[in-house]
Amino acid sequence: MSVAVDSPARASGAEPSFPDLVRVFARIGCLSFGGPAAQIALMHKAIVDERKWLSEERFLHALSYCMLLPGPEAQQLATYIGWLMFGVRGGIVAGLLFVLPGLFVIIGLSTLYALFQDAGWLAGLFFGLKAAVLTIVLQAVIRLASRTLKTRFLLGLAVAAFLALFVFALPFPLVVLAAALAGFFQARRVSAGAGTPEPVLTEPPRGRVPLGRSLLSLAFWVLVWQLPFLLLFFVAGAENLAAMFAFFSKMALVTFGGAYAVLAYVAQVAVQDYGWLRPGEMLDGLALAETTPGPLVLVLSYVGYLVGFRAVPGIDPVLGGILGATLTAWATFVPSFIWIFAGAPYIERLRGKPQISAALSAITAAVVGVIANLALWFGLHVLFAEVARLPLVPGWTGERAPGLWWPSLTTLDPAALVLFLVSALMLLRLKIGLVKVLLACALAGLFWRLAGF
Repeated sequence: MSVAVDSPARASGAEPSFPDLVRVFARIGCLSFGGPAAQIALMHKAIVDERKWLSEERFLHALSYCMLLPGPEAQQLATYIGWLMFGVRGGIVAGLLFVLPGLFVIIGLSTLYALFQDAGWLAGLFFGLKAAVLTIVLQAVIRLASRTLKTRFLLGLAVAAFLALFVFALPFPLVVLAAALAGFFQARRVSAGAGTPEPVLTEPPRGRVPLGRSLLSLAFWVLVWQLPFLLLFFVAGAENLAAMFAFFSKMALVTFGGAYAVLAYVAQVAVQDYGWLRPGEMLDGLALAETTPGPLVLVLSYVGYLVGFRAVPGIDPVLGGILGATLTAWATFVPSFIWIFAGAPYIERLRGKPQISAALSAITAAVVGVIANLALWFGLHVLFAEVARLPLVPGWTGERAPGLWWPSLTTLDPAALVLFLVSALMLLRLKIGLVKVLLACALAGLFWRLAGF
């Protein structure tokens, strides 16, 4: 099921081959630590800045669409980029390479955890990585802001999105929808080029996509997605795996705003309703997932591993765990391919529509605020041992009560601060390669923890 695509690389003079795409996304998949902000920054640096395979406008257009979708937006962006360059095969390869390294690592770590029930040895390694990742996230905010916030209107949207999330803890989909509507109506209200300018397209929009072909493609990918459930339904003794696959298939449709938006609910259901996990094991799984490259939602594969390890009769527990983790990853990540292959052809056609492009540009501006919120939240938790949410209105409590994340200044971790400053110097000033910086910080953090400091 190949799709003919116009190579966006030709506009910049570059001519990447398919093996080039494989090598680049294999590297990205192995280095994509730190959540979506750092992962998007890594792709932007590799695809737009270094190799110029995509224009800035094309990259941000794809990012805006992916931010609207449920599921891991960074993996969807990787799939979109691969699809733009080499059609469906490019999308499949880029999306898989973004996930597979982390999946292999999380399966290995889950095996060690299930056998030995100890995740504390990972603390030192991740301690060093977090400091370097914080620099990557801050770099992403600066780059995106400088290239996206071209008008006061877009700057205002970024600030509003940041405040909506950091102060008011509003739902992520609501923030993105509000930004899209604001951009759309702003484009209608003002003349072309005032406030929200018409897009300057470096590549022409694609041609019309036949509706019948799109529906056939959608039906095919939905069948691929749910094929494991159909097989498990008829296998004796696989009831737990079938129930698990059905549950995570539902989660894949509602995971707006990243992994943290759904992990609390998954933890409650996995512990209280199904008894898949023991209390506290979800936190251990989160630590494992944060130590691996790839989307943080890979923590769900850790849950699937424990289900297969404990609840599949008749096979070796480790094999059962690997099966459970693989099924969970399938239920979680295959929908991302569906959203891209079914929706991206239409999104590409909208690049020449001023009002739609304005809405997507507004989403991109809001994304800058979203990433700034993630960067600040992440930075506070890296540098300080204790961070609490302080209410702005006395007596007003609850999940959506206005407040500020504020650290206990006496809990500042000097080692984390030193590693962050050193990584910033290495990456931003000395321009040392990302791999070397991550490795140096990881080893320094591991030595610091093992030395008992």
